[in-house]
Formats: sequence, C-alpha cells, structure tokens
Amino acid sequence: MNDRAEGAGGTPRSPAQSSPAPTGAPRPPAQALFRRLVLINGLVFAAGTIVLALSPATVSSPVLLTEVPVLVVGLVVMLAANALLLRRSLAPLDALTTLMQRVDLLRTGDRLTDSGNSDLTHLIDTFNAMLDRLEAERSASSAHALAAQEGERSRIARELHDEIGQSLTVVLLGLKRVVDRAPADLREELHGVQETVRASLDEVRQVARRLRPGVLEDLGLHSALSALATDVSRMSGIPVTRAVAPDLPELGTDVELVLYRIAQESLTNIARHARATRAELSLAIEDGHLVLRVSDDGRGGAIEDGAGIRGMRERALLIGARLTVDSPPGAGTRVSLAIPDIANGSTTP
Repeated sequence: MNDRAEGAGGTPRSPAQSSPAPTGAPRPPAQALFRRLVLINGLVFAAGTIVLALSPATVSSPVLLTEVPVLVVGLVVMLAANALLLRRSLAPLDALTTLMQRVDLLRTGDRLTDSGNSDLTHLIDTFNAMLDRLEAERSASSAHALAAQEGERSRIARELHDEIGQSLTVVLLGLKRVVDRAPADLREELHGVQETVRASLDEVRQVARRLRPGVLEDLGLHSALSALATDVSRMSGIPVTRAVAPDLPELGTDVELVLYRIAQESLTNIARHARATRAELSLAIEDGHLVLRVSDDGRGGAIEDGAGIRGMRERALLIGARLTVDSPPGAGTRVSLAIPDIANGSTTP
C-alpha cells in the first residue's frame, strides 16, 4: 500500500503527479503558441533545405563570389516567408492589445472576434469571458450604489419637506400674525422678511422635488418629464421643447427612474455649462427601441466624460441601455439613450 502512495525514494506523490491530465483539455496558450512558432520555423527551414537539395545550385568551399548572390537571395526569401507567416500567426495579439488599451467597462459590447487562429482562440475566449464577468460585476456594484443613493435622496427629501419645510411654514404663519399687529412703520420691513422666508420655502420644495421626483411616482413618466422641462426653463431661462410620445408601453419602475434621472442630468448640464439658447427633449419608440434624446445648441466640445456623464452611463447599464454623447465643438451636445427590445408593452433590460 505504501508503494502506491509513495514514489521512488519514499517521496509522497502530489495530486498533479498521481493523476494524469485529461486528454481533452486544451493546451495552455503559451505552449500552443510555442508549438506554432516552432512548426512555422521548421517548415520554412525544411522548405529551404529541399529547394537547395533539388536545385542545380552548388556551394563551393571556399565560397565563390558568383555564389554569394544566390545565398543572399535564398536567405532573404526564407526570412521574408518566415516573417510573413509569423505576422499572420501573431496578428490576433495586436488586436487583443488594441482592445485592452481602449476597453471601458461603461461602454459594453466591445469584444474581440475569433480570427480562426486555433492556438489563440482559447486566449481570446478567456479575455472576452473576463470582460463579461467584469461588466456584470460593475453593473451589480453600480446597482447597489445607485439604489443606496436613491434611498439617501429620498430620506433627505422627506426631511427637507417634513421638517425644514414645515418649520419655515410655521415661521411664515407667525410672521403673518406679527405683520397684522405691527405698527405701520415696521410693516414694510416685515413684509420683506416674509418674502425672504417664502422664497426660502420655495427653494426647499424645489430641492426636495429634485432629490425625490414625487411627480414620477404619482403621475407617471410623461408628467414628470414635462414638469422637469418646465422647471429647468423657469430657473435657467432656456426654453426647452419637449416631445414625449403619448403611446409609450408600460415601463418598469427602474426604467422610468433611469429615464428621468438621465433627462434631469442632461438638462442640468445644459443649464450650467452649455451656454445654450434652446434645448430639446424627446422620448419615442424608434425601430423597436425606446429612445430618449436631449440636445441643445450650445458650445459643445465635451471631450472627456465628467462625473455626470459617467453617472448616466452607469444608470444606463442597469437597464441594458446604450448611452451615446455627441458633442462637436460649437455645435451643441446631443445625449441619446436607447433601450432595446421594446415590444408588446414591456422592456427586457
């Protein structure tokens, strides 16, 4: 029994030594690539040897000057053939390196296709599987983070509305009673304080609405987008033209919230940074996709994604949508969100 458990010299066998590797398992990429390179070089050298053996060319010792061109031509042909075969064999590695340099987990679907190089197929498939796993993990972590963010926004909005809003309302009512009993020379000053408190109360309510879109829960996406466009127009002075299709299919709560937040972030960016004179917001079904577009005629030129745009991309990933931002310098900015597979009144994130 000890002879079965131990090798020569009484050394215990490791699991790798005691059990042979499965015959159907693919070779490691490094070993497969090494075998391919050895095979290519061997074929080139073998072909050169056969040609030299069958050709009438001879090589003297010492080499004559008339034989040098023949040797040089043969060497150049062999090197060129070897370089061509190696370049074709290693071409997928160049494509893989290019993909590694440009890959962005917020821009999904960028994969390397198999070019038929059997030795590198396993490497390409492994890299694509790694991207799938990383994108799934990124989407899951973003979902948790955004859910926590929405919960915190709702909590702050409730506190602003229930506590600070009610306190300011009580102050406003108290000021009204004071104004009614105050002497005439103080009423004008108290009226100014009263308007300041009223303006503060309106600002608190606006902040609470931005944090927690109650109109989205109460009246639906169509009314929420209309109210959002109206609020942005009133605060920024930029007219917002809206075109929301009335026959939208029934959407899930998550989809409606993502649409609202991306429209909100886009319009906020227009009001703060675009220097635009007008903006447009549209939501319609195009070729089976639900498409949200927000555009302006501002300065454009958004080269890198800021925190706001990256946040919109993360939200788009939650529902399987694709966000594109087109911002040529001097030609405004166009944000487009396309949600695929809108059919039969349902979405498939």
